[in-house]
Amino acid sequence: MKRIGILTSGGDAPGMNAAIRSVVRSSIFHELEIYGIYYGYQGLIDGQIKPLHIGSVGDIIQRGGTMLYSSRSEEFKTEKGRQKAIEQLKKHGIEGLIVIGGDGSFRGAQKLTEEGFPCIGIPGTIDNDIPGTDHTIGFDTALNTVIQAVDKIRDTATSHERIYVIEVMGRDAGDLALWSGVAAGAESILIPEYPYNLDEVTDKIKRGHDRGKRHSIIMVAEGVGSASDIADQIKDDLQVETRVTVLGHTQRGGSPTAFDRVLAGRLGAYSVDLLLEGQAGRMVGVQNNELVHHDIIDALKKTNEISKDLYKLSNQLSI
Repeated sequence: MKRIGILTSGGDAPGMNAAIRSVVRSSIFHELEIYGIYYGYQGLIDGQIKPLHIGSVGDIIQRGGTMLYSSRSEEFKTEKGRQKAIEQLKKHGIEGLIVIGGDGSFRGAQKLTEEGFPCIGIPGTIDNDIPGTDHTIGFDTALNTVIQAVDKIRDTATSHERIYVIEVMGRDAGDLALWSGVAAGAESILIPEYPYNLDEVTDKIKRGHDRGKRHSIIMVAEGVGSASDIADQIKDDLQVETRVTVLGHTQRGGSPTAFDRVLAGRLGAYSVDLLLEGQAGRMVGVQNNELVHHDIIDALKKTNEISKDLYKLSNQLSI
């Protein structure tokens, strides 16, 4: 293998640039040519492909987002679209592809592998919802972004004696809400993996009020439901003032933490090593601080499991 490509797909995550940098520099270290594919799978179909050099990835390790940009492609989901993509790869002499993204991006990588084109997936998503790795690139940064916001909201909640319902990202995975809720001392944490009982939430608020507490923070993963609806129910049940904050896409931005930069560096270099070993249709990850790789399909068939111990601890600490 003499020439490989790299693309980012789906939602951006802090640390993607650090991963791109690692792939590019590791490729050059191994005397490989490396090509950047811009705008994800759609850019691959359209031939938006350019060679990358050491200077191409200078001064990006600290930047959020992705220098290769990202987009979603309905065309790539079709057989005809994937054949166009493969034709572009062959046209540019690219023999292997590294894909940074989430589960949808990995499915695309697996499709290309099944059609004879070797791909390696690097997990990059703030949701931390990819099985087979303890951490995904971007999760730690997003977590710290949420915590900083909640700390500031708590100051206002305390001053005005209000209940704040804070909605964070996570349609199908509650890791961001759970970890940030525990770290920020939220009174209740509502995540998709566990059904919630609003009576239990209001009971906690009542108990806190009885011992002199005049404010509460309720963390809600977006997959649970509307934070506004939950806040209205609490307001109606307790006759108290509630406020809602939806953090939205602020969670995806910002300079990556040291943890995400190091994780991205490790996974990026490891993915290049695997391509050179002849591996294909694999995803890389880290488990118990050790680099690992799994079959992409096997990983995607599994359900990402929330930490039951951490969820239990959250309830124990929020009595």
